[in-house]
Amino acid sequence: MKYIIIGAVAGGASTAARIRRLDETAEIIMIEKGNYVSYANCGLPYYIGDVIKDRDKLFIQDAASFKRRFNIDVRVKTEAIEIDPKNNELTLLDLDSQKTYKESYDKLVLSTGAVPIKPPIPGINSSNVFTIRDVHDTDLVKAVIKNEDVKHATVIGGGFIGIEMMENMSHLGINVRLIERAPQLLTFLDEDMALMAKTEIESHGVVVDVNNGLTEIKDNADSSKTIVLENGEEFQTDLVILSIGVLPNSFLAKAAGLDVGARGGVLVNEFMQTSNSDIYAVGDVIEFHHPICEASYPIYLAGPANKQGRICANNMVNGNTKAFKGSVSTTIVKVFGKTIGATGSNSRMLTNHKIKHITSVTHGSSNAGYYPGASQMVIKIAFNPETGVLLGAQVIGQEGVDKRVDIFSTYVQNKQTIDDLMEFEQAYAPPFSSAKDPVNMAGFVANNIMDNVMHIYSPADAVEIGSSELLIDVRTPLEFEAGSIPNAINIELDELRNHLPELSKDRTIYVYCEVGLRGYLASRILSQHGYDVQNLTGGYKFWKNTYGLGIQELVKA
Repeated sequence: MKYIIIGAVAGGASTAARIRRLDETAEIIMIEKGNYVSYANCGLPYYIGDVIKDRDKLFIQDAASFKRRFNIDVRVKTEAIEIDPKNNELTLLDLDSQKTYKESYDKLVLSTGAVPIKPPIPGINSSNVFTIRDVHDTDLVKAVIKNEDVKHATVIGGGFIGIEMMENMSHLGINVRLIERAPQLLTFLDEDMALMAKTEIESHGVVVDVNNGLTEIKDNADSSKTIVLENGEEFQTDLVILSIGVLPNSFLAKAAGLDVGARGGVLVNEFMQTSNSDIYAVGDVIEFHHPICEASYPIYLAGPANKQGRICANNMVNGNTKAFKGSVSTTIVKVFGKTIGATGSNSRMLTNHKIKHITSVTHGSSNAGYYPGASQMVIKIAFNPETGVLLGAQVIGQEGVDKRVDIFSTYVQNKQTIDDLMEFEQAYAPPFSSAKDPVNMAGFVANNIMDNVMHIYSPADAVEIGSSELLIDVRTPLEFEAGSIPNAINIELDELRNHLPELSKDRTIYVYCEVGLRGYLASRILSQHGYDVQNLTGGYKFWKNTYGLGIQELVKA
């Protein structure tokens, strides 16, 4: 059998290596347009920021070592320019000699990745305007920072790469401005959680613009740039990083007549097989059925790409026996002192697909609160209010975020429920967790909501509560005086029963405390005395760190 793999990073390299482990006699050719194979693409921003100082550590294998270890014909600086599926033939271009030649195949794998979005904006192709997609891009940015007096950089796009580039250039002492056209950063998050990320970024001196896109890049006489934004503002910068997003690199597939999805990715079945039985595809180039939303989506993540490569190789060598179940998009990003992770679908995505859900917010400690080093995290989960199936989770904190996101990911992948979260059994000792882990606590709160033991309202709802409605802060007077939600009155939890005769049963009572627990206790007291009551999910702390920030700024103004 003769296999050709187009693309030698993540999915492609994983596929090639797995084929060899399964079939020592196969002829395997791996085609790579660039100079490098099997490198740590996700580490590129950290090399730019000098967190990773040794460039060689980015490379898992080079072409020569890949050939020696796996007996694979690796052809770098070679571009696949046409697929002839009728004759199982591929046209290749040697980029050094500029000569074309053909190769036949029995099975072909597309691992062509994704390409950066570069909209037709004036100046977008000028000097010192870069995307970060491969080692070559990284070397160019690194050289500019080293050789030129870069004092200010502008990052266009608030996704993963944009956030990582923003942070790493800040680490180098460069002033950074982050521009995002969407209403929020990190669109895999809900708006309230994204607001917390924005606050963290701004606290480190980065200027952040959301709801404001790029319209032009002007060249200045001193080699700096003038950035022009949609709101008409202009400012100077020395370096521009474009991280607007990516699209599946499906041009070859489209030209070959392969089926492509609504979002531009090559459509594959559960065996990673395209609409042509002899052509498979893996990684960023594909579009696959989303296990929650019942629609096809690209998956721009290294973890799934590597797993797809293994599955793809198994199916090509042994027949279509291994199924890919899809990705729930488990993601994580470091943002200065915070770690932000998510899995499954956010509320916006669920709403767009008309999937019933409720969200709830809890706070928890990375380990026992009385043990030194404990730090707090915010957890937001989405679940089906009828079945209790967990649909998504988002976590922001310092220590222990990755651990909890991975746990939630397992539950989302397996379509497990809120009851399962409550019964989750963790390895407990004070340095590592609490007897009731934050995962359990998220389950307990969601269970109370599902069982109508507690009704909740969100920070966005709190913004709309007017003076004619009854909003009760059940914290201590000292906490209340330090800051509260507008229009709230203070009745401390321990005094609440003494004030029941003063409260009307003709309207809804909205209660809140610091993080939600005392508000829950207050709601139980009130509801059992016949009052219609709702508790603020996540408490005052969550409100303050999200929608409350804007209100506080208005008050200051």
